[in-house]
Amino acid sequence: MMLISLVFGVGVLAWWLTKRLSCRDSFLFKLDHPNERSLHDIPIPRTGGVAIIGSLSLGLIAAQALGLLVLREGLSPLGWVYLESWILGLTILLGLVSFMDDRGGVPVWFRLGCQFSASAILVFGAELILPAIEIPLLGTIELRWLGEALTILLLIWFTNLYNFMDGMDGFAGGMTVIGCGLLGYLGWQAHHPVISFIATLQAAAAAGFLVHNFPPAKIFMGDVGSVSTGFLAAALIVLGCRDGVFDLWVPLIVFSPFILDATVTLIRRALHHEKVWEAHRDHCYQRLVLSGWGHRRTVLAEYGVMALCGGLALVYQYASEEWRLIVLGVWGMVFLSLAFAVRSVGQRIQPVGS
Repeated sequence: MMLISLVFGVGVLAWWLTKRLSCRDSFLFKLDHPNERSLHDIPIPRTGGVAIIGSLSLGLIAAQALGLLVLREGLSPLGWVYLESWILGLTILLGLVSFMDDRGGVPVWFRLGCQFSASAILVFGAELILPAIEIPLLGTIELRWLGEALTILLLIWFTNLYNFMDGMDGFAGGMTVIGCGLLGYLGWQAHHPVISFIATLQAAAAAGFLVHNFPPAKIFMGDVGSVSTGFLAAALIVLGCRDGVFDLWVPLIVFSPFILDATVTLIRRALHHEKVWEAHRDHCYQRLVLSGWGHRRTVLAEYGVMALCGGLALVYQYASEEWRLIVLGVWGMVFLSLAFAVRSVGQRIQPVGS
């Protein structure tokens, strides 16, 4: 009961903080003015991510003070506090850098340098490394010396794809609620306190924020929210893979609405010799909004896809090797079908690029 109360309290705190941050008298108030690449047409506050990070941090402090966290045997010789400190501390650090970017702009090289440094510290300082990749029926690919490099790339890519995909009312917040909520459930099932508590409280914080971010949004999470959330989710994914809570396919399936859209769009823009680091409106969700679907209809459809992916991930987690291969096949067919559907709808508008 105390744990449920804590989760509820974090959600309420995030709701209240987000409401305060959306008020003009807030000292953190900062407007996101629309431009030719935006999907919104009026200025909207953009520091809602502060509420997510703040409520999550206070929730974890309260959990420790209340003695709700129990060390899982064999988790780490230094315990969950050590892991939580690395993950949360680096998440807050990237949040601060991104907050400065939201407020006045930070050079790209500095942002990427901070992300690389945070990822490297997590890999070499906390020894958070992807050990292997499981392939159903084919066996395990041991990463060995490639593990460190691939983990750093995964952390940086996931951090940025969250930022890329935070461009529609309710989208990134909804993905966080569903994705981190499922990671929290799997962590609880595996008696892994770091994953279960951080992921569950992150989902609760995102849910409180989402009340004000659901279309029509009154506030955005900004880079301070999207960058920190992406890094945190990536860290939990690596931790879960390292400690055997799930294999890499589970979070890939869960977050695939973000992963596939961002990755395919980036590759397509690169092949067309476009500046991939510049803002644009070429993502699938953006094309749906521009085609006439609007924010609410598009985000509700995306929630349906997220829920479907979450269900497939759960089936994969508990299935036999043969059924896991079938789940991956179904997952692939779902996104092929969606790609054709989005392409058909997107043909109603002119491509937008730079």
